[in-house]
Amino acid sequence: QVQLVESGGGSVQAGGTLTLSCAYSEYTYTMCWFRQAPGKERDGVAGITANGRTSYALSVQGRFAISRNNSENTLYLNMNSLKPEDTAVYYCAAVARSYIAPPLRASEYRYWGQGTQVTVSS
Repeated sequence: QVQLVESGGGSVQAGGTLTLSCAYSEYTYTMCWFRQAPGKERDGVAGITANGRTSYALSVQGRFAISRNNSENTLYLNMNSLKPEDTAVYYCAAVARSYIAPPLRASEYRYWGQGTQVTVSS
């Protein structure tokens, strides 16, 4: 059972920057960041494969960057130029499966963290 623990959420003004971290208990092939705003579905934000291939939701391309440090068992999400519509609970997810490109569908992921709140004010 892979355990995931997110950190780094908080409140920031529009245009600001935040970096989320996700500590994982053991290595898994594919990881992803999701977010869920109140009353909305959980959407994939950015994913990364074992060899570093990434994919991004259109809404965050050019503003967010996902990375991983397998020697430290940590996944990151660098978020720049934040907008009020980025406000959500952000979740880290993982699956012990290889993909050519990391999927952004929640159904593909088996392990989930508890989430961390990100609030962007205008």
